[in-house]
Amino acid sequence: MAAPSVAVDNLNPKVVLKCEYAVRGEIVIHAQRLQQQLQTQPGSLPFDEILYCNIGNPQSLGQQPVTFFREVLALCDHPCLLEKEETKSLFSADAISRATTILASIPGRATGAYSHSQGIKGLRDAIAAGIASRDGYPANADDIFLTDGASPGVHMMMQLLIRNEKDGILCPIPQYPLYSASIALHGGALVPYYLNESTGWGLEISDLKKQLEDARSKGIDVRALVVINPGNPTGQVLAEENQRDIVKFCKNEGLVLLADEVYQENIYVDNKKFNSFKKIARSMGYKEDDLPLAGDASYASYKAEKDGILQSLARRAKALENAFNNLEGIKCNKTEGAMYLFPQLSLPQKAIEAAKAVNKAPDAFYALRLLEATGIVVVPGSGFGQVPGTWHIRCTILPQEEKIPAIISRFKAFHEGFMAAYRD
Repeated sequence: MAAPSVAVDNLNPKVVLKCEYAVRGEIVIHAQRLQQQLQTQPGSLPFDEILYCNIGNPQSLGQQPVTFFREVLALCDHPCLLEKEETKSLFSADAISRATTILASIPGRATGAYSHSQGIKGLRDAIAAGIASRDGYPANADDIFLTDGASPGVHMMMQLLIRNEKDGILCPIPQYPLYSASIALHGGALVPYYLNESTGWGLEISDLKKQLEDARSKGIDVRALVVINPGNPTGQVLAEENQRDIVKFCKNEGLVLLADEVYQENIYVDNKKFNSFKKIARSMGYKEDDLPLAGDASYASYKAEKDGILQSLARRAKALENAFNNLEGIKCNKTEGAMYLFPQLSLPQKAIEAAKAVNKAPDAFYALRLLEATGIVVVPGSGFGQVPGTWHIRCTILPQEEKIPAIISRFKAFHEGFMAAYRD
């Protein structure tokens, strides 16, 4: 009999062996099994629900979508609503106006139609105007590529930059595993630089230079530097001076700067603000909005919804940060932005040995035990990269605010029991 045409041993090894995505990995798969068990055998586990703190997926955890955005989307996807008189009483006037403007820019007024490969020109014009308004510098719509989420954009850049296994990308550790997976998939070399946990996950230019020189000494052609700001999984917000140093470094070393700025709206501290790297670069002399506006009918409700979400996230971040820092053997930096905390675990040696005995990283062992005892899903820090000999977990701040006290209570009870059971 002929061998199977598709089997694990004849698939692309870059995909099968090198691409890992801990955010949806072993812990989450086990959580889904336990969730199914709760549905078929209620009361069979020591908890009554799975609490997913593993992924930045707000609406799956109950966060309501912003009304204005959904109104515009609904009208664009079903344009005949614009022709009905009752629509004026169901939708805000500026949502109707915005949808009409957007549809006029789409060939055939059909959101299901193919568009230009860079995205609809009218939308790119509006985005360029929004970027210009944000940064105070002009933006060119012809330089903008629209993708369905950040991942395709990252893959596109890796495909362009990585020519062979000697092309390297400087990437932060800890990092969002999309980057390591994409670099592996496209056959390049990940060149790590470590964020400094003791300074609130600071990015040190001296470490960048050291890692760059080390990679070049090994024959690696470093093509680009990845910077995630605000940080994922670390939650830090870069200071403006630090950003200027990063831009200078990239300019001097001939590196492409890949700035991941997904969480630019999620800032929770008063002493930091988001500055785009585009703005920083332009302010240094280097070359290179599609929201309701004040006075629009929807602006007051839009601002109230947005501010309410961000203020609630800030409270949740502070509550979880305080809870972690009050537990034995856990140290957690302040969450300045994004949606995550990345506390460090100081685990007893007996726990580390127990993890080794079952062939698991200590933080994965801890996360699995946490899940089985409490139903709380976190991601082990080993899935993001970390300084060797340190252990972390990534926990989102996205569960609804009323559930945070229960999460803290469950986590505290588990952690105290775990530390007592494995105390040296």
